[in-house]
Amino acid sequence: MNRTTELFKSEAYLQNNLRLFVNRATEDFNVPFHSHEFIEYCYVAQGKGYHHIENETFPVHKGMLYVIPVGISHVFRPSTPGPAGEPLIVYNCLFDNYMVDRLSPILLDDPVQEHLKSLCGGNERSSASSYFNAFDRDGSIESIMQRLYREMSVPSIGSATMLLSLVSQLAITVYRLKYGDADKRSADAADFTNVIQYIGEHLSEPITLSDLSHISRWSIRHLQRLFQRHSGQSFGSYLQNARIHKSCELLRGSSRKVSVIAELVGYRDIDSFNAVFKKIVGQSPSEYRSLQGG
Repeated sequence: MNRTTELFKSEAYLQNNLRLFVNRATEDFNVPFHSHEFIEYCYVAQGKGYHHIENETFPVHKGMLYVIPVGISHVFRPSTPGPAGEPLIVYNCLFDNYMVDRLSPILLDDPVQEHLKSLCGGNERSSASSYFNAFDRDGSIESIMQRLYREMSVPSIGSATMLLSLVSQLAITVYRLKYGDADKRSADAADFTNVIQYIGEHLSEPITLSDLSHISRWSIRHLQRLFQRHSGQSFGSYLQNARIHKSCELLRGSSRKVSVIAELVGYRDIDSFNAVFKKIVGQSPSEYRSLQGG
């Protein structure tokens, strides 16, 4: 649906030295569908309604946070017209690239700085797809918004410094909500590589999830999830396959006895080794070695 879009200019809202504006608004049907020359963080503090962004409509309720980049069109609407229903109340925090520059000495993490700069526009990442929402699971965003609103409404000594600190807290908290899980998965993947390496280097020894939990400092349950995520197998299946894979290498590349190879990959009982090897490879160790020309 094509809508008429009004442009909200920075000079109408960002009139202080920080070029920052924070308000607590009761949404109605009078505010026009609009875009703006600044970044907007919108937090739903009360009620239910709808958030129209570009050509999409999202139902909203308390705890939802939206980040609207420069140039993206949107508007909030309450669920029902008139005063009958519960009002839809939204905290809005507005700032532009001037504030982003002011935050640079505070925000020491490059990903957060780059994220804020992308919201200002001027690069390929700033597009209609760059708006996003997050949910305030623990009330931390609401607390920051309330403190921003109070500091903005009743300024006192140190307010400029406090506001800069609160905006940086808002940006970091929201960034963590949006991207923290992905960052954690990346860190998990890097650390899980060390777990896999440990297994490969200790195949001749008994290895349990409890051992790996102690080494990695992850819980056994989390390790089980990581094995499933990164290998598609349970820990037991992964370990069994790793041992048989290593035994195949030794059968091909050495003349050691099968019983010795079984011990080198962690099997103290030759019958158990033979049974597992045949189950996975489809041949006995001796047949495998013979077919490999060993």
